[in-house]
Amino acid sequence: MIRLFHRWIGVPAAVILCVIALTGVGLAFFPVNEALQTSSAHGINVGDLAARVQAAQPTVEQIRRSPSGRITAFYFEGDQPASAVIDPQTGKAVGPADTSSVQRWLTSLHRSLLLGDAGRIVSAVGAVAMFILSLSGILLLKRRAGGWLMIFRSVRGQGQGRLHSVVSRLALPGLVLSSLTALLMSASTFGFIPEGDGGPSFPQTVSGRTGADPATMLKLQMTPVDEMISLSFPVPTDATDVYTLKTSLGEGYLDQGTGELVAWADAGWTDQLVSVVRALHTGQGMAWLALLSAASALSIPILSWTGVASWLAGRSLRRLKSHPAELADTVILVASEGGTTAGFANTLHAALVEQGLKVHLAPMTRFDPSQWATAKRIILLAATYGDGAAPSIAKNFLGSLQQHDARPGVQLAVLGFGDRSFPSFCGFAAEVARVAQAKGWKELLPFDTVDRQSPQDFARWGQLLSEALGLPFELNHVRASVQTMDLTLISRRDYGAEVQAPTSILRFALPKTATWKRILGIGLPNFQAGDLVGIVPEGSDLPRFYSLASGKRDGFLEICVRRHAGGLCSGQLTSMEPGDTIKGFVRSNPSFRPARGKKPVILIGAGTGIGPLAGFARANSSRRPMHLYFGLRHPGSDAFYSEELATWTEDGRMSSVSFASSRSPVPAYVQDILRKDAENLRRLLASGAQVLVCGGREMASGVASAISDILAGQGLSLAELKAEGRYAEDVY
Repeated sequence: MIRLFHRWIGVPAAVILCVIALTGVGLAFFPVNEALQTSSAHGINVGDLAARVQAAQPTVEQIRRSPSGRITAFYFEGDQPASAVIDPQTGKAVGPADTSSVQRWLTSLHRSLLLGDAGRIVSAVGAVAMFILSLSGILLLKRRAGGWLMIFRSVRGQGQGRLHSVVSRLALPGLVLSSLTALLMSASTFGFIPEGDGGPSFPQTVSGRTGADPATMLKLQMTPVDEMISLSFPVPTDATDVYTLKTSLGEGYLDQGTGELVAWADAGWTDQLVSVVRALHTGQGMAWLALLSAASALSIPILSWTGVASWLAGRSLRRLKSHPAELADTVILVASEGGTTAGFANTLHAALVEQGLKVHLAPMTRFDPSQWATAKRIILLAATYGDGAAPSIAKNFLGSLQQHDARPGVQLAVLGFGDRSFPSFCGFAAEVARVAQAKGWKELLPFDTVDRQSPQDFARWGQLLSEALGLPFELNHVRASVQTMDLTLISRRDYGAEVQAPTSILRFALPKTATWKRILGIGLPNFQAGDLVGIVPEGSDLPRFYSLASGKRDGFLEICVRRHAGGLCSGQLTSMEPGDTIKGFVRSNPSFRPARGKKPVILIGAGTGIGPLAGFARANSSRRPMHLYFGLRHPGSDAFYSEELATWTEDGRMSSVSFASSRSPVPAYVQDILRKDAENLRRLLASGAQVLVCGGREMASGVASAISDILAGQGLSLAELKAEGRYAEDVY
């Protein structure tokens, strides 16, 4: 509800808020410039200032002090009124006091959109919208982070949604202040805040004398210029006229013949409130606040764009052509908070349609099995927002699911999308799967999850779905609008030519990224070994993903690539020479990396699967127990990272390294050396070790079988290891 409320206020108000924000940015520089050009009046009292100005301009009628400290005098030149900025040290004019036409135009546009009172009302409505958006934005940030204590942690994700969260988190304090003060100023303008008493009554009795020197008047001597708002001079020829002094503390009258204070009234609370609010909103007198307000205001166009872009992305399902629901054999329903999960649904939809299925794709709000007469299967893709919460589009879905009994002959699968770092990982999707099971729906596939939009998690689940349906397809999801960068090769090492498996370890320089881009999440993100680099080969828009053998702290980006016959991307990569560049981007894969702590890690891989495993060893500065089991063809041709492995074993980053060679005199595969070392593996697993497997799918299947055999009769199973997050695969 909060998100919908936020969206349906933000989208319509975007244009007005951008106009108000950009004009506010322009106006913010005037008080800054004024402060820089104003001479200090510190230590000068109003009496001395008045005497100096009167000496320089005998016809002076009034002097005023702006919040920035600038002193302006109003006087006559002949019979024409004039004004000038005054140097408080000398009382002499130092420049014109006229407001520039640009400032007047910006002020009118900012306050009333050049439309008078009607425009002031529209601006006030904009301030209300900004205040509501700021408060709801704070609640959404808290919800996304999973609680107030985690609201300042690193923002995860990519694209427009991440940029929206990063910028809003930085700008929200300033936006709350600006919108609240704008509301109070509008309330004052339209009379909703009561005016003060208006000062004391004009004195009825004065001395009748004239000509006293302001510098000798006690009240003026006791009032610092820094407290003055204005001082109005009496008409010299009118003995009944008086000096009128306004300060931040109050207002009063002084006899022009004796200098005595003849009337005084303290400033009311409403006057003080309006003064403080005006200063906080405009930054007058606080140049630093003006700059901060300008910075916050600059975020509004960014937030408007990213917010609208996310909203449009979330509407992608409405634009997608799908089979009529009553004629479909496959129904895909998706609950997507910001449009990301909808993108995965589109990929699934396209793959199934290509296989000849009649697929109906719709939001979860369309759940109605009674309308799907020909459906054989229902696939639910459910995002989880924040700490286990349902997306706003699916807030009533569980209730709908509870109301419908299972349909005979219809199978159902649930795939959850979430962030494993939250305590309630995929909580909403898991609850959907539980309710579906309780209602008797037959499983098409067991409940499964995708962590932080992992394309590999999705591809793995797609392989299971392909097998369940008996259809040959792969789910190679590519997120829209991926920002690539040039990756420049700095070195390469080649292996495998002797065994007809040419493979290269390629090392790329890290692209240089400006600091401001890093703050906003633009450019190369932080990455670790085990994350993915998407390489976009020339002649294709489809990236190929490779597991990283390095982290950003290593100062380079490294991958291990085998050249495949006819492979477009692998062919281009393995043909590169130092200095060549290729397009790529980094994507997080946090489900495949060593867990935090000091418990042992068992690394199992074959072929190019050594890449991320070598990266884990390289990053093992804490010297936790780490054991590698690696399968290769022949030690003389493709012993990848052999020199580094020897060094890491010597310095303690590797506890042990075991090789299996399939083309040695005694052929062996990695699962063979696992079984050979079964006793040691049982001991490690009993002590809480984690297993990370990387390589081909057949190798991974053989490893899983070997581990199951090793654990047999030990009170521990492979399924339990996976459930505890102690067994993870990165397979291809």
